[in-house]
Order: sequence, then structure tokens, then C-alpha cells
Amino acid sequence: MKDPIVQDGDPVLRMKAAPVPKKDISSRKIQALIAKMKKALAAEEFGVALAAPQLGEPLRIFVVAGSVFQEKKDEQIPSPPDRVFINPTLTRLSKKKVEMSEGCLSVRGKYGTVIRHEKATVKAQDEQGNPITYHGSGLVGHIFQHECDHLDGILYIDKAVHIEEDEDMQSARAKLKEKHGV
Repeated sequence: MKDPIVQDGDPVLRMKAAPVPKKDISSRKIQALIAKMKKALAAEEFGVALAAPQLGEPLRIFVVAGSVFQEKKDEQIPSPPDRVFINPTLTRLSKKKVEMSEGCLSVRGKYGTVIRHEKATVKAQDEQGNPITYHGSGLVGHIFQHECDHLDGILYIDKAVHIEEDEDMQSARAKLKEKHGV
């Protein structure tokens, strides 16, 4: 089966994505795109978020897996629903920055270390067009920055301080830790 996720080298990943007019959020086209994004993300074992350009649509939308927002990982408790962010803007970033391992569904087989703000606040619209503000720290804040970069045509490999090629993120992280102390 063909990978629905666009890979590095495709020009759509380097475009600045267009905003979605509020009146179009409820349209069949946008709602179908959101459903397609959720389905593609659910099919990825290690994916935590996906931006519309990664499916070839240069629009300012990203989806974050609900499991990322779950306080405790528990098989008995179902994950919250995926969260949709339309026309997101980062409104606040902490001064403190941290290094974290990062990968991307559009750059398969590579993992790197990226320095990003520890906390990020994003303002956006949800899939019904309602305004939302979300304060993310740690992994969530990191994801917000990674996905907003996608919407501006930036890939994490452009910002990575170290990159390892490996199909397995665990062994890539071990290599990064061994070589660079990260």
C-alpha cells in the first residue's frame, strides 16, 4: 500500500500553508481532510501529530493524537479524542529551551535532537471553528512548535543539532545519547 504521507523532497512540505477561511471550516472538503488526517495518524504506530501539508494539502491545519494529552497511560482508560488545530499561531514561548529527540512521519528513518522552547501556547480554531487556546509544556509544547514549523515549510531536520539514521527510534535515541549525551 502506498504511504499517504508526503516525504521530504516534495515541494508541498516547503510551502507556507494557506489559512483556512472560517466559513470553510465546516465545508465537506475541510471536514474530509480532517478525517483523512486522523485516519492517517491512527495508522502510524509512533506518530503523535500530523500537519495537512504532510498529506499534500498546503493548509494551516494540524492534528495531535489524543493519547498525547492523556495524563496516565492506562490500557483501561481510552485515550481522549485527537485534537484539531486550524490556523494555529504560537502566542507565547518560554524563555527556557530544552533538547529533545524528534522524528517526523515525512522524514522516515531519521531522528534528531532539536532545541525548542520548553513551553508553548497555541491559539487556533477547533474543527467546529470555535476559538481555542492551549498551553503545552514538555512533549506537547514541542509538538506545537514542530507542527507550526510544518505549516511554515520548515522540517525538523532544518533545526536539528544532531541527526541519526535508523528505522527504530529507540536505537536512534540510544545512538544520540551515546554520541552526544542527549
